[in-house]
Amino acid sequence: MEQRDGPTPSLQNQLDAALSQLKELPDPLERAKAAHALVGRVMEQLDGTPPSFQLDAAFDVSLSQLKELPDPLERAKAAHTLAGRAQDYGSEFQVVRNEAMNETLRVGLLNSTQLATELGISKGRVSQLAKGAPPERLFLGSGKVTVALAEKREDAKLQDGRDKPVKGPVIATEDVQTYERLRVLAEEVGLEISFERIPLGGNVRLNRNNLVVICGPRLSPLIEQILEGDPHLRFGKDDDGWHLVDRSTGQVYRSPMDRGEHGDIAYFGRLPRPDGQGTFLYIAGIHARGSGGVVHWLNKELTSVHRELKAKRFSTLISSRFDPETLEIVDSERITPFYRPEGV
Repeated sequence: MEQRDGPTPSLQNQLDAALSQLKELPDPLERAKAAHALVGRVMEQLDGTPPSFQLDAAFDVSLSQLKELPDPLERAKAAHTLAGRAQDYGSEFQVVRNEAMNETLRVGLLNSTQLATELGISKGRVSQLAKGAPPERLFLGSGKVTVALAEKREDAKLQDGRDKPVKGPVIATEDVQTYERLRVLAEEVGLEISFERIPLGGNVRLNRNNLVVICGPRLSPLIEQILEGDPHLRFGKDDDGWHLVDRSTGQVYRSPMDRGEHGDIAYFGRLPRPDGQGTFLYIAGIHARGSGGVVHWLNKELTSVHRELKAKRFSTLISSRFDPETLEIVDSERITPFYRPEGV
């Protein structure tokens, strides 16, 4: 998908909120109908059809601002960007709709004829839309996925203890490997994916769709602050180093790597965006190697975890083991329940 600047903030917030609410609807038929309606409404706005739903006010403001731009080139460029981004959102609504149609048929809520009647389309169109990419891809994203990887300062010592030139911030090799494994999984389910760097200081732009963040709390005060809102799981640090704590049981989980073993434990969750208009996926091991264990586990469990959670908020811990020679993850398992924030 072509990268474009976003629409005006009020319109983008409305679109983000609508997309987030759609993904969290538990009933697949309700989700399919709502997404189908939104696809039509967004396209109507682009065609100039009179407004008739919640996003109309935001569209009206954006269009009014466009029309008032005095420079014709600036007006043309801004309108082109807005139309493109609205089409991008329309495409994401279509992904949600098609996934929900697929599930409606798969679980036997309705047959193709009944679903066609509910959506006001032909039976042939139902068959066409419900096919395609596997529905579980929606757990990762409904459009192009961006994976944000944290930079850290490079160690200024060589293995023999001599100083080496510091070339600036780097991304941990383990995080790059985790991204590559996630890229393979995403592409297998039909998603585009790319990565970006989180600069030193951990200032990452969280208020956007289809975002995965791989960054420990020690590298980002912003992430650390958001993690404090999890009532069930948290990172902690004491004289023995970083660890994870299950607040519900009081159990402390320390990395096997700190005992000289070949394993680690990672936090995995879907966390709230600061603007309250959606969520992002978050992965962080006690050590960087543990993040790869989450992706290893997802490769086995993506279908079932999507069926259980959809796009709802959650947090859990994943334990993994790796081969000491190849450093490849060889085993992974979930070691806590899927915790859900109260009231969500």
